[in-house]
Amino acid sequence: MKSERTQSESDERLDSSEKLHIMRHSSSHVLAMAVARLFPETKMATGPAIENGFYYDFRFKTPPTQSDLKKIEKEMQQIKKEALPFQKIEIPINKAITAMEKLNQPYKVSLLKIIKETGKTDVIDSGQTDPTKVNIPENVTFYKTGNEFVDLCRGPHVSDTSKIGAFKLESISAAHWRTSKGNPELTRIYGLGFENQQDLENYEKKRELAKERDHRKVGPEQDLFTFSEKVGQGLTLWLPNGATVRRIMENFIIEEQTKRGYQHVYSPHIGNKKLWEQSGHWDLYREKMYSPMKVEDQEYLAKPMTCPIHCEMYASKIRSWRDLPLRIAEVASVYRYEKSGELQGLLRVRAFTQDDAHIFARPDQVVDEFLNVFDFTQFLLKKFGFEKYKIRIGVRSDTEKYLGNDDVWNQAERKIMEAVSRIKVPYEIKAGEAAFYGPKADFLLTDALGREWQCGTVQVDFMLPERFGLSYIDNNGKEVRPVMIHRAPLGSLERFFAILLENNGGAFPVWLAPVQAAVLPVSDNFNKYANTVANKLAKKGIRVVKEDRDLTLGKKIRDWELKKVPYILVVGDREQSSKTLAVRVRGGEKSITMTTQSFTDEISKKIKNKT
Repeated sequence: MKSERTQSESDERLDSSEKLHIMRHSSSHVLAMAVARLFPETKMATGPAIENGFYYDFRFKTPPTQSDLKKIEKEMQQIKKEALPFQKIEIPINKAITAMEKLNQPYKVSLLKIIKETGKTDVIDSGQTDPTKVNIPENVTFYKTGNEFVDLCRGPHVSDTSKIGAFKLESISAAHWRTSKGNPELTRIYGLGFENQQDLENYEKKRELAKERDHRKVGPEQDLFTFSEKVGQGLTLWLPNGATVRRIMENFIIEEQTKRGYQHVYSPHIGNKKLWEQSGHWDLYREKMYSPMKVEDQEYLAKPMTCPIHCEMYASKIRSWRDLPLRIAEVASVYRYEKSGELQGLLRVRAFTQDDAHIFARPDQVVDEFLNVFDFTQFLLKKFGFEKYKIRIGVRSDTEKYLGNDDVWNQAERKIMEAVSRIKVPYEIKAGEAAFYGPKADFLLTDALGREWQCGTVQVDFMLPERFGLSYIDNNGKEVRPVMIHRAPLGSLERFFAILLENNGGAFPVWLAPVQAAVLPVSDNFNKYANTVANKLAKKGIRVVKEDRDLTLGKKIRDWELKKVPYILVVGDREQSSKTLAVRVRGGEKSITMTTQSFTDEISKKIKNKT
C-alpha cells in the first residue's frame, strides 16, 4: 500500500475555477464524514463537486429530515476546525473490494467491481461529469481524512479540512443509484460551496435577485411566452407581446445581414434522413435528433440543423470564384431532442430558432469572413445591451469522435487562430468543445445567476463541402473545393431571449418593448383626447395602448409600471386644454410636460437609433 499527502488546492499552478472545484469536492468528503459520525450505519454512494457547490448520495437507515441538515452542517464545521489532513492512498483493487465488503459499503464495492471489469465507471462521482474510459488498473485510489474516514476517490483535494472554504447545506432530495430509476433509492444532500463567506453571501443575494428576474417567472407575467403540457414539453408558445419582441429581433437581424451581403432563404421543416446521413450528423449526433417518420417508404427527420440543406442550395448551380463568398442566411426553426430533465425554460428547449447562416468562401477569404462574423456578432450584442461576454475556442479532444483527418483539422484550427489573433479579444481554448466537423469560436453570455451559456458561434468547416462534393471554378478554370463557415451570432433566439429577459428583468429598451407607450386618461371625460393622442402615435409606428379599464389613475399607473412600459402618458384637464402630455419615464418619479409632437420626435429617434 502506498500513501502520500494530497496536493494542496492552493497550488499556484491551478486556476481559480480548478481551486474552487477542488474545495467543493473536498467539502463533499467532509459532508460524508459528518454523516458517518452522526449516522454510523449509513451506506456511502458518490459525491461530486457541482456548479456552485457539491452533493453526496447516501442510503440512510432512517432518512434525515430538513431539520437534520443543521446538525450535519454543525458537524462539518467541527471537522473543518479540526484541520484534518487529506491523504491519498493507493490500494490493489482486489484488496480494496475486500476492505469495502468488510466495512459493509455495497455501493463502493459495486463501483470497484465496475472498475475491475470495465476500467470505467458510468456514474457521476469524484467530480467526473462524463463517463471516463481508462485502462483496467492494478491499484485504485482512496482519500483518507484524518484517521477515521476513507473514501474511494480520484482526487485531488485541499491539504486539510480547514481549507474547504465557506459552505452551507441546502436541501435533501431523492436520487437513484447510478441515476437509474430501477436501482435503489438514495438520499441526496446538496450544499453550496465558495472560497469565502463573502462569496457565499453574495451568491445567495444574487440568487434571490435572480428569482425575481427568472425568465420563467417574468415571461408569463409580461405575457411574453408560455408552455403547455398538451402541446408538449420544451415547445414554446410565443404570446403576442413575446412574438412582437421576437419579430423585431428577427427583422433587425435580417436588415443588418442584408447590409452585409447575406442572401436570405427558407428551407422545409423536414428532410430526407439520407441528407443527414451524408453530412455525418446521423452517425455522430443521432441522440439529439427526433425519430424518423415514414413518408412513402422513405424516412424523414424533423430538421435538426440547416447546414446540409444549405449545401444543397449551394450545389443547385455551377459557382465561379467570382461568386464567392456566398452568404446564405435563414431565420431557421430546428428541432432537437432534449431529455425532459435537461429542459430549462427557454434556455434549453426542443424546438428553437437560429439566426443561421452558412458562408461558402475561397480559402484566401476565410480569415476575413471569420473576422466579419466576429464584428457583426459584437455589433449585435452591443445593440442588445451586452457589453461583457467571453469567447471560447473549441478544439478537438482525445475522447470524442470527429470527421476528417489531422491535416484538415490543423488547417481549420490555424484559420481560426489567425482570425482570433487579429481581433485582440480575450479568449480561452477548450478541448472537446469543437463541432464534430471542425473547430469553432463561441460567444458565452451569463444569466441572472452568473451561469454561462453558449449563444453565438462561428465554425470553420472543411468536411461538409467534401461530403457534398461542393466546388467552384477558379480563375484558371479548375474545380476547387470551397470552405464552409457556419455562423449564428445570437445562436438560439429562445436562449438569447431568456438571457436578455433576465438581464433587463422585463424592462426592454424602447425599440424592443412590446408596448412602447400607454396613454392613461385621468377619467372618462378625457377618453376622446386620449384616443386622439394614441392614434397619432400609432400612425408614426409607435406601439401604443390606450387604457380603457375603469380603474383609478393610481391603479392604472401602478399596473403599467409593473408591465415595465417605457413611457406612461397621462392626460387630464390641463393636458387636454394645452394639447400636451404628462410623460412619465419608466423608473422616474416625476412627470415631464411635452407636446405630442415633441414626444413623438423623441421616442422615434430612440427607436431608430435602437438606444
